[in-house]
Formats: sequence, structure tokens, C-alpha cells
Amino acid sequence: MGYEPQDDDVIIATYPKCGTTWTQYIVSNIFTRGNPPKTTVDFMLSSPIIVLTGVDAVRKMPRPGALMTHLPCDKCKYSSRAKYIYVTRNPYDCCVSYYHFMKYYTPCNCEDVSFDKFFDLFVSGKLLYGDYFDHLFSWYPHRHDPNVLFLTYEKLQEDTTYWVLRIADFLGEEYGSALRKDEALLKKVLDSCTVQNMKTVMADPTKVWIRKALELPPERRIASLEPYRHNPAHKEETMRGGGLVRKGVVGDWKNHFSRNNRTHETLDSREDSHDPDVRNLWEGLNLPL
Repeated sequence: MGYEPQDDDVIIATYPKCGTTWTQYIVSNIFTRGNPPKTTVDFMLSSPIIVLTGVDAVRKMPRPGALMTHLPCDKCKYSSRAKYIYVTRNPYDCCVSYYHFMKYYTPCNCEDVSFDKFFDLFVSGKLLYGDYFDHLFSWYPHRHDPNVLFLTYEKLQEDTTYWVLRIADFLGEEYGSALRKDEALLKKVLDSCTVQNMKTVMADPTKVWIRKALELPPERRIASLEPYRHNPAHKEETMRGGGLVRKGVVGDWKNHFSRNNRTHETLDSREDSHDPDVRNLWEGLNLPL
């Protein structure tokens, strides 16, 4: 990625479907004192996906604000002066969520949209943004860097208040202090970040909000989105699937993986091939590892 991080950048980095939108929304609420954007388009322009919306969107975004990337660390221009929030999620739930998300982008004439087919693509790294474990372990060595906040989706679910305050402190002492001194403000931020509220704002799938973004006045329009205007893929009929926000739960993998099959052994071996210490991230989740 050619973008050169600025000193005041906050960059949210995740593998897809690991808590990206939730984290973006939390950061947005902290910066705006519980008054985040009310539409998908406004949200995406206030917290742009760098590889999708390009540098033009970064220049136009309101600050303070956060950028987002799904790229592994070795594909980014990492800067010790920028701030990074890296969020990961257990590979089982990530795989399930990614499956439902990608169904929406799958043409209706596709013959095999089974979970088993997607699982094969997931463990072989043949998906957009590559291999889950390669991505995680590109950022893992930076987890103790002073400019990096490393957290898991599961911990964020377990104690949302604690982690919202941690995120606020990381963004700046003034943000953490404001939430601790004002219980009403903290409650406003937490209430705004519920799954239901996010679903309301994130109702537009990618191809829909891009189409709406292309209809904005010229001064708000993002130049790098123009190629999508006549992209046939954005007009193609696709399957029904999950959106940017689906269930927002831990443990949905149990509805797709069976302890009686051998799929978990594949993920287990992939994990061991990198760094077995990563298992500690999922301690207490009763994963079939």
C-alpha cells in the first residue's frame, strides 16, 4: 500500500470479519462524543477503507478520525508515529462470519456456495487479503509496541465498557478522562455501539453505499470510487448473505463446525505452523483445538 501514515493517524487494522466495523464505530463514537455518522456512506467517508476509497478519502475525512485497513503489516508502510488498533478474532468465528459476508458478493449462478467450499478457501488463504494466520502473525510482533493497541473480539465482547475506556485512553488522555468523568457520555457511547444500532446505520451493503457515494455533490465525491460507476460486478445479482454487521456474537462457529468432523484439525495444524502461543488469545473459549 502506497499510503504514507501521518503522525496524527489512527489506523484500525484487522483481517476481515474480526470486529472491524465495531471497532471503527467505537472509535467514531469516542471522537464525536456519541454522535457518529447516521448513514453507511457518511460512516465510510469518516472512517475510510484505505485500499477501497484511496488517499483522496483520507484527505477529505474529518479529523480526529480513524482509517481502516485489512492489509497485513508487511504490506503497509508501518510508522512508529501513527497509532494502530489491531483486532483479531478466533479463526472459527472469523471463518463463519467471513462466509456469510462473502455470500452477498457471490453471483446467483455460482454452483457451490457451501460452507465446506468456503472453509477450503479460508484455510488455503485463497481469499481477499490472503491467509488469516499470515495476517495475524504479521501484526503479532507489534502487540507490545507503544503505538499499538492489540485486542481480541472476544475480550471486547466480554467487557465492552473496559475496552471502550482502554481504546479511549489509547486515542488520547482527554478522551478516556471525558468518559470516566461523565457517566451519561459513557452510556451514550456504549448504547450507540450496540449491534442493533450499528445494523441500522450499516444497512447498505458495499455496492449500495458506493453507488450512493457516487451521487454525492462533487466536493464530497471520492475520485477513487469512480471506476465502480460502470463496474458490471456492482450491478450483478448476488446471493443473500450477511452485511457489515450480522450477529455480533462469540461462538457462532458451533452452528457450522462439527466436533465429529476433521475440519478443526486443519485449523489446528495451521495454528501450530506459526506460533502456538497464539492459543492463549482464545483461552477459555472451549475451541476444538
